[in-house]
Amino acid sequence: MPVLNRASELQGEVADWRRHLHENPELLFDVYETAEFVAEKLTSFGCDVVKTGVGRTGVVAVIKGMRGEGPVIGFRADMDALPIYETSGKEWTSKTPGKMHACGHDGHTAMLLGAAKYLAETRNFHGSVAVIFQPAEEGGGGGREMVEDGMMETFGISQVYGMHNHPGIPIGNFATRKGSVMAAADEFEIIVHGRGGHAAQPHKTIDPVLMSSHIVIALQAIASREVDPLKSVVVTVATVHGGEASNVIANTVKLTGTVRTLLPETRDYAERRLSEVANGIAASFGGRVDVHYRRGYPVTFNHADETEFAIDVMRRISGDKAVDNEIAPMMGAEDFSYMLEARPGSFVFIGNGNSANLHHSDYDFNDEAIPYGISYWVTLAETALAA
Repeated sequence: MPVLNRASELQGEVADWRRHLHENPELLFDVYETAEFVAEKLTSFGCDVVKTGVGRTGVVAVIKGMRGEGPVIGFRADMDALPIYETSGKEWTSKTPGKMHACGHDGHTAMLLGAAKYLAETRNFHGSVAVIFQPAEEGGGGGREMVEDGMMETFGISQVYGMHNHPGIPIGNFATRKGSVMAAADEFEIIVHGRGGHAAQPHKTIDPVLMSSHIVIALQAIASREVDPLKSVVVTVATVHGGEASNVIANTVKLTGTVRTLLPETRDYAERRLSEVANGIAASFGGRVDVHYRRGYPVTFNHADETEFAIDVMRRISGDKAVDNEIAPMMGAEDFSYMLEARPGSFVFIGNGNSANLHHSDYDFNDEAIPYGISYWVTLAETALAA
């Protein structure tokens, strides 16, 4: 089955919605205008239920099939933008300086709205489709908030699916994999305590800058020498702050960074070793450390049966050669992971062509992907809920 004719017909209208959203980006949970726009569209389509305020500012609509009772499957799109100054030069450039849709969430929302319009028109399935519009994917944990708000139980969702655009994958192509597809993302802060003094008399001090330097280097051994290379882990010290003057050895230095892992056991090991390494090195110099480790989004884990099904749907739309079912896992994080912890499902990627990369100020969602995205959602619904 190629791209659906109706999906192609909807492309211009959906692109207009997408560009409106792009011009009016909002951050984290403060997606009030976006959520209102989404809810108004869903109501105008004739969705059977439209509920706002789910997980603070999320929107969920239910479309019932005309073929009788059956299960409910959920389709999710994210709505929030990023705190970036846009430099794309597009006609629909952000009207709010310092905010832009640099990750394509405008495209994700518009494509799912297009699919909702199509499904509300045809209703060629039994059971129901719940379309989920989530706030605060970019660091706020909106997916977790919606799950903890009882979304799955309230709407009776039995399976859940997500989709994200991917620069570098050609338009019309898809990719995914079974198992871990995106990483867990944790953050740490290490406060290195020494004893300050005159830079000309280092022997009278306990230098936290020197200790910090050794800690930064030693932490890299977690990945390079302690963890199986086939069990990916990234330990990055991203900031180092300490001292104010070139002739003064400071009392403290603060290190911050991130740990990315693909397996729960690797995550546990990296957290434990980060603290042990930092404490051990500080003690060897006569100093000490305070380690603060905060777990963020969990691993995005694709369930086997649901992912096999999603792969079959993508192949129906684009053909075998246009679907990569073994894409390498990515060390970026995605809070759709919370929904996949709550229900079986799958997270897939849709090609955005040769665009700027995600989170870049020149990025823009490619509207040529719209018919493929709508076709994926519609075909997924009509196949999963076939009478």
